[in-house]
Amino acid sequence: MVAGRNLQRARHWGALAVGILVSVVFLYVGLKGLQLSDVWHDIRHARIGWLVPGVAVYFLAVWGRTWRWHYLLRPLKAVSLRALFPIVVIGYMGNNVYPFRAGEVIRAYVLKRNEDVSMSASLATIIIERIFDGLVMLIFVFVALPFADFKQDWLKDIVFFSTLLFWGGFMVFLVMALQPERTRGLYTWLFDRLLPGKLGEAAKGLAEHFMRGLENLRSPRDLLMTLVSSVFIWLTETTKYWFVMHAFDFEVSFFVLMVMTAIVNLATTLPSSPGYVGTFDTPGIETLKAYNVPSQVAASYTLVLHAALWLPITLLGFYYLYREGLGWRDFSRAREVAAMETGDNVTLESESVAP
Repeated sequence: MVAGRNLQRARHWGALAVGILVSVVFLYVGLKGLQLSDVWHDIRHARIGWLVPGVAVYFLAVWGRTWRWHYLLRPLKAVSLRALFPIVVIGYMGNNVYPFRAGEVIRAYVLKRNEDVSMSASLATIIIERIFDGLVMLIFVFVALPFADFKQDWLKDIVFFSTLLFWGGFMVFLVMALQPERTRGLYTWLFDRLLPGKLGEAAKGLAEHFMRGLENLRSPRDLLMTLVSSVFIWLTETTKYWFVMHAFDFEVSFFVLMVMTAIVNLATTLPSSPGYVGTFDTPGIETLKAYNVPSQVAASYTLVLHAALWLPITLLGFYYLYREGLGWRDFSRAREVAAMETGDNVTLESESVAP
């Protein structure tokens, strides 16, 4: 048990080290050749008043995310929007400040704690959210193409590989949802042969919970509603990009900002430090440069935009975390409870996590 726990810790810290390295490399590439004093000058002289409507419209997108999750959770349990909104905010705060994308796990953990919904089932709905987010990012690119043609090959490469990843994932989950008995037969056959005794039974139990989380994919109406809500979320977030743009001395079309929204959010699927440092900023800077925005202005805008996306929901998330009576140790406890649901022999004694 101790050896398994040490191995798990080693994997976590190894993943964190890789993420930090990726962030450092991305930041180096994005800021290379820039005079940081000039970038700071542009930031200090930005028309900050434009951030206010940007933040307001961003929280409209957060409410849209809450509604979408409420919709995806319906086969598991009807949870009110009022109850879900703080949980969603805590989850996004967790992704911003804690490594290993722990926000997704803490979101499922708080939902289990408050509403007694299986973590593995709710995590399946969160994975569906990520798949639809990726699909909408690709839709944005293809819709914007006639109005904001790509200028560099690396943009096309991101879109090509993301198309394979997200459409491939979507098709796998769709087949699993539409062919539940065949899927159950397949994973039962595999687990019975590859996993011994109790471990196999635990894996089958986890898979069954996961299958429940996919139930919304069986209905064309539910698929459409999930897609429509995802488009609303990302159009609203792109509107924040548009508001923040007016704080700086440049202007591009809304279609270019749709491309930027897509590229930076596809890039944040890469491992990075908490808050997507570097993996958000450098693709944003490079995308704007591809549309003839000066490097210094592109960097100033992207860094302020990132801060405006990160800070408000993080502060509100801390408030809701405190209101729920939770603390830093609950992030580790959430991982352990999730591990227990997958059948890992992990003790529920929480690890100490420094604030």
